Amino acid sequence: MTTTPATATDRFRAGIVGPEGRAPVVSVGNLAMGGRGKTPTVAVVARLLLEAGERPAILSRGYRRRLAEDGVVVVSDGRQLQADLDRAGDEPLMLARQVPGAAVLVCDIRAMAAAVAETRLGATVHVLDDGFQHRSLARDVDIVLVAPEDLRDRRLPFGRLRSPVSDLRRAHAVVVTGAPDEAAAAAGAIETIVDRAKTELFTLRHSLGTARWLEPPGTTGGPGPGSEVVALAGIAGPDRFVRSLEADGWKVAGLLAFRDHHRYTRADLMRIAEAAAGRPVLTTEKDAVRLLPLRPLPAAVAVVPLVATIEPEAAFRAWLLGQVAGVRA
Repeated sequence: MTTTPATATDRFRAGIVGPEGRAPVVSVGNLAMGGRGKTPTVAVVARLLLEAGERPAILSRGYRRRLAEDGVVVVSDGRQLQADLDRAGDEPLMLARQVPGAAVLVCDIRAMAAAVAETRLGATVHVLDDGFQHRSLARDVDIVLVAPEDLRDRRLPFGRLRSPVSDLRRAHAVVVTGAPDEAAAAAGAIETIVDRAKTELFTLRHSLGTARWLEPPGTTGGPGPGSEVVALAGIAGPDRFVRSLEADGWKVAGLLAFRDHHRYTRADLMRIAEAAAGRPVLTTEKDAVRLLPLRPLPAAVAVVPLVATIEPEAAFRAWLLGQVAGVRA
């Protein structure tokens, strides 16, 4: 489902389609380029809102989608998928699969996506994916992810920071990623930067779920820890995927690494099958949505879901719902 291309944009800019409307906007973003756990955090936030009886809409720009249509692309209306990989992009399509019940919309002008989500899909709250630097849509709640190394980094083009560390002062919550000891030290440093009366601090923890075969569709089970496998990752920081597999007991015989958002080809599949040499291939959920259109696959591929939690869990849930309620008060 796509709004009329140029006409939709013109109507929005002319004010015929309103801006973000009255629904609260929760932004999830980061300071640095890539690999901070932003997408898993978006999924956590959307699930918590669903559990609280909200009808969340996830708003994304659909980075590196192959067909960048003008207007709003509804990837999921909260009930079923309505767009494929080319029109949605890998992360929005993954979120639509991970969070059934949440609408997922893609548009470069995310205020227009918000308007469509409210007027057509009945959204009661928006989750703005990668929103910390997106200032054209007013945000009510800003959640920012920070890795310990971000506090020592420099602004682009000399480092990986998209915003200075001092910008954390405008965050409502900072979620620290990384190993427990490093995250604790980083949280201590962040406390000296932000106003603790206005900014909450939480921690993002990752664990791996149970591997499941990518095909045939609906196949349960999968190779378990202890198996010798080949890792496949076209994400930011593929080495982290390998370390997580090894920490869970997998015997990783090799890594096939591609750039983030890589669109797999038949030639890639033959290279993967050759490297696997009969061993199972383990990959990420983000890679899986890019592999699905190429089925049948020449190798046995299993996807290992990433389970994210924001801790303390009860405190984060209470804080998030309290923020949304406060917007409406």
